[in-house]
Amino acid sequence: MKKWLIIVAVVVLFQNRQEISLFLNPPPDFSAINKEDVVLYATSWCGYCKKARTFLEKYKIPYIEYDIEKSAVGYQQYKQLNGKGVPFFSVKGKTINGYNPQAVVAALEG
Repeated sequence: MKKWLIIVAVVVLFQNRQEISLFLNPPPDFSAINKEDVVLYATSWCGYCKKARTFLEKYKIPYIEYDIEKSAVGYQQYKQLNGKGVPFFSVKGKTINGYNPQAVVAALEG
């Protein structure tokens, strides 16, 4: 029984490692960043897009969001940036594929 609890704990910790890392090492205050510096290309049905929105709102990072299935402008920008999958970020000109909070923070800091 103890082995199963340890295995479950390890799996849960592994699945939430990015959130745990951000909790232990919170990013600086990004509320002064221009809204145009962070663009999120997403869809309404994507679970990782929802996590990306939650991350941006939790850390008060201003952003613009385009639903690539509903916005022609957003879809066109997404294609021009060679977007592959969602969520897809453009942070200060740097593109980030997938849900990767540490990469977003690094792009904002750098």
